[in-house]
Amino acid sequence: MAIKQDYYEVLGLPRNATEEEIRRAFRKLAFQYHPDRNKEPGAEDKFKEINEAYQVLSDPEKRRSYDRYGRVATEGSFPNFGFGGLGDIFESFFGGFGEPPFGRTAQRAPQRGNSLQHHLTLSFEEAVFGCRKEVEIQRIEFCPLCHGIGSQPGTNPQTCPECSGVGQVRKTQQSIFGRFTHITTCPRCEGSGTIITNPCPQCRGRGRIKIKRKLVADIPAGVDDNHQLCLKGEGDAGLYGGTPGDLYITLSVKSHDLFRREGVDILYKLPINFTQAALGDEIDIPSLDGKVGLKIPPGTQSGKVFRLKGKGISYIGNKGRGDLIVEVQVVTPQRLDGKQRQLFEELAKTLPKTKLR
Repeated sequence: MAIKQDYYEVLGLPRNATEEEIRRAFRKLAFQYHPDRNKEPGAEDKFKEINEAYQVLSDPEKRRSYDRYGRVATEGSFPNFGFGGLGDIFESFFGGFGEPPFGRTAQRAPQRGNSLQHHLTLSFEEAVFGCRKEVEIQRIEFCPLCHGIGSQPGTNPQTCPECSGVGQVRKTQQSIFGRFTHITTCPRCEGSGTIITNPCPQCRGRGRIKIKRKLVADIPAGVDDNHQLCLKGEGDAGLYGGTPGDLYITLSVKSHDLFRREGVDILYKLPINFTQAALGDEIDIPSLDGKVGLKIPPGTQSGKVFRLKGKGISYIGNKGRGDLIVEVQVVTPQRLDGKQRQLFEELAKTLPKTKLR
C-alpha cells in the first residue's frame, strides 16, 4: 500500500494513541468528510485517506508493521467493517439526517394552498367612488361529502401495509465504504402512513375537489388601472393542515367620456367661444360631485388652467381628495351666418393686427 502521508497525521493522533482514541478520531472525521454529506471539492479524497489510515491503525498487526517499516506487509483497498465499524457509523449517520428518524410516523409538513388570480373590469365611477362587486371563481376546496378525508362516508383510511403506518421505508445497502441505510418516503402511501381502500365517490379519494364560488369584493374608492386587491384565504385549500391561499384581483378601469385621470386629479377640457374668452363668463361645469360653477375672467387665453381643490379622486385609505383641473380651449367657429360674419368683420376693423416676432 503506497503511503501518501503519515496515517497518524491523517487522523490527528499521536503515535501512542489507544485503540479507542483511533476509533473516536475515525468516527469524527468519517462524519465530517463523507461524500454524501460533504459536497466540497476534495472531500471524497480526504474520506478515502481517512479510511486507509483507519484500516491500518485499527489492525494491531498492520499497525506494528507500519510503525516499524513505514508500510504494511499486504496490499488492500478498504476494510470490510462489521458491527462497530463504518457500517455502524453510516447507519446512525443516514438515520439522523434529512428524513425524520425511522420508527416514528412521518408527519407531512403542512402545505399552503395555491393563490389564485382574477381579472375585474370597473367603470370610471366605480373606481372613483368604490363599490362592491361579485366575482365568480373556481377553486379547490375540501370535499363536502367526505370532509377532506378521501374515504367513503362511514369508512376510514387503513394503515399502509408497505410502511406499517410509519410513512417511510428503510433500505440498507452494502458498499466498499460500509453499510448504507437510506430512509425514504413510502411510495405507496406517499408518506401519509395510510391508504384509502374505499375512496369517496365525489372526490375519488383525493379529499379535495374544484368548486365554483361567488365572492363579494369590496373595492375601495380611488383604485386605478392595474390596482391589485388581495382577498386573504380565498384561494385553494391547503394540504395536511396548511392554510388556504389568497385570491388576487387585478382591476381594469374603463375610460370616461369627459374626464381624464392623472393620479388623484381629474382633467377636464372646457370649450368656450371667443366672446366668453374675451368678455369673461360664469359657467356650470361637470365634476365628480355634479355641476359646479367656474368663473372665466375676461381675456382668458386658450390653454388657461383652473384648479378646483378637493374635487378630484379620493386617496386610497386616507382622507382628502385630489383636484379637478380645468383646461380652457377657445373654440373657433367653423361656419358663420351672414350676421355673425358682419359682426366679426366690424370687430376685425377695431382690433390691431397680430405682429409676428
